[in-house]
Amino acid sequence: MARHPWSVLVPLTTLAAGLLFATSASTAQGTDLRADRRLQLTELVARERAAVERRSRAAAELREQVSRESEEVGDRDGRVAQAAPPRALEEAAGLGAVRGPGVTVTLDDAPRQPGRPPLSDDPDDLVVHQQDVQAVVNALWSGGAEAMTLMGQRVVSTSAVRCVGNTVVLHGRVYSPPFVVTALGEPGDLGRALDGDPGVGYFRTFVDRFGLGYAVQEEADARLPAYDGPLELPHVVEQAPA
Repeated sequence: MARHPWSVLVPLTTLAAGLLFATSASTAQGTDLRADRRLQLTELVARERAAVERRSRAAAELREQVSRESEEVGDRDGRVAQAAPPRALEEAAGLGAVRGPGVTVTLDDAPRQPGRPPLSDDPDDLVVHQQDVQAVVNALWSGGAEAMTLMGQRVVSTSAVRCVGNTVVLHGRVYSPPFVVTALGEPGDLGRALDGDPGVGYFRTFVDRFGLGYAVQEEADARLPAYDGPLELPHVVEQAPA
């Protein structure tokens, strides 16, 4: 009687699976391989974050040194003083610290309560997304914001807010929720801009349904630091196809 193909394939599949399990067990040596990969990724993020902090501090020190030496030379040479950018332009570009009245907006993920099921089966319903943060930032600019920070970092014209998972990346630094945006301007105008913005309104429906965090606080005298990141505009040169 002819042998059925399955009578050969089943033993071969079983043998291959056994070899795979044995190899994994030998490689893991009693550890969780996936946990090791998560640990390595966490260490990489922490190491790169520390490197960004060191370089940011070094850049800030160099800018301060250049500014100080430029002022000293400008006192002796009027041509240097004329070449320096006016302070009004520095403030408009976010290169100077500012203070004044404004508002602070805080967005947060829905709280996880032990012993109670989440209010939604879709995890995306329970976290703050990039478009939510961007909607708040855009609404504040449209409401007349004169200056702004996100997580304490100055937001300028070249700033890009990006989300990776449930974290925000700004100027190479990674932040976890709650996300805090502070803007200088007339508090009443800023508040009305937030209330009338469709993107912010959409996010607030999830606040009501799933318990996400959203709070607006008026500031009598908010203090915003100067932008301390790179001033060059990054660009990519595309190669023409051969």
